[in-house]
Amino acid sequence: MTDDVQSRTAANRTSLADLCAGLTDAELDTPSLCAGWRCRDVLGHLAMALELSFPRFLLEVVRDRGRASRTSFRVARAFGDRPTAELVSILREHSGDVVSPPGIGPLGPFTDSCIHLRDIALPLDMPSTPPYDDWVRALDFLVTPRAVRAGFVARGRLAGLHLVADDGWSWGAGADVTGPAEALALAVSGRPVALADLAGDGVPVLRDRLVRG
Repeated sequence: MTDDVQSRTAANRTSLADLCAGLTDAELDTPSLCAGWRCRDVLGHLAMALELSFPRFLLEVVRDRGRASRTSFRVARAFGDRPTAELVSILREHSGDVVSPPGIGPLGPFTDSCIHLRDIALPLDMPSTPPYDDWVRALDFLVTPRAVRAGFVARGRLAGLHLVADDGWSWGAGADVTGPAEALALAVSGRPVALADLAGDGVPVLRDRLVRG
């Protein structure tokens, strides 16, 4: 499974590099699905994860007095301001690098590669997206405590919800949230735009939780 996850992570990184290589500066400055992040910041974040070692990142977190989310944004924005060709080169040259954060494992970076590809492509109305099986695997990770620890999903966001993908994948118990696996993964990870593609009596609950953070 680990080898398969790594090969799919590499494929998604390469797809993102191919997408961003053809974007204009105006497109890269477009707001991504990540609140407050430009598309170029998302690209910078992915390049940062491949070039910046985990110990070095922890040192940057110390500089921000332990506020990891602030560090992630600050460093990603600094990377994002680098030349696009440089960032694309990092993604391509290091697409196969194994990144396995302590306590999270390789499924964290894999899920990152799925979500961030759509974070850039969807606002630009571009079709680039991982295959369906990737989204199912991402969902398998997003409903675990590891996803909460990694900051993908806010604590309590999924309580009392029953997630159901179109092909029958399901998780949880309670109010239904149904729809495509991609939309489920994007909504669960905090992208409100994906709620439009979901149905069920749990959607208003999830929407309220996303609004409240």
